[in-house]
Amino acid sequence: MIEEATQTARRLVEERYPQARAAWLGGSIARGAATATSDLDITVLLPGPPAPLRESIRYADWPVELFVHTEASLAHYCDKDRQRRQPSMMRLVGETIVLLDTDGSGARLQATGKAQLLAGPPPLPRQDIDMLRYKISDLLEDLIGANSNDVRTVVASVLWQEAATLLLTGANHWAGTGKGLLRELAAYDATHTTDYATALPAAVRAAADGNSAAMITAVDTILEPYGGRLFAGYHLSGD
Repeated sequence: MIEEATQTARRLVEERYPQARAAWLGGSIARGAATATSDLDITVLLPGPPAPLRESIRYADWPVELFVHTEASLAHYCDKDRQRRQPSMMRLVGETIVLLDTDGSGARLQATGKAQLLAGPPPLPRQDIDMLRYKISDLLEDLIGANSNDVRTVVASVLWQEAATLLLTGANHWAGTGKGLLRELAAYDATHTTDYATALPAAVRAAADGNSAAMITAVDTILEPYGGRLFAGYHLSGD
């Protein structure tokens, strides 16, 4: 699948963007984790307009996500991702198969993306840690007081994501959303000999079946290094 996807992606870039300086194929295909519904995540570097743009198309029976940038817009979005601690753009260039490299920018920017990923996100400010503690504590109370499995399911499905975000960003590790968050948890587990990437989804399933104990224990363990649950005394000033 990787070879077929690479050839298809390269042909698409050559047809649609003959002026491209570089292009990369990223996502699940580049990671070797493609499924039957995987798309082609293609980032294209142009010297100028029509970049920047994003477009979803179908090409040769493949769903395709196109991320078209100039070097300046690529740097802009990488910086935005760094501030939100979710390295989508960095991965779309740094963890890729180079499709096209006319002037050395393909290899150079790929190396830059890898270096940014290795450097990790900026430290999480204390006020952001406390906000997450407050949100997580509130969700825990909702879970403990839930009077139906429907409520437990809805609350637990949000709670695991907030708790995982605190775990990761509090440790200067990248976060994500959806399955991307689960991948980041697995990477964290690999370096910290933990099992959150399996324990938290299992706790969601248990809560949906009426048993919230595993979720409560896991979340309290995540909160503990930051001072535990937070409600009384939490204060947030407005602008």
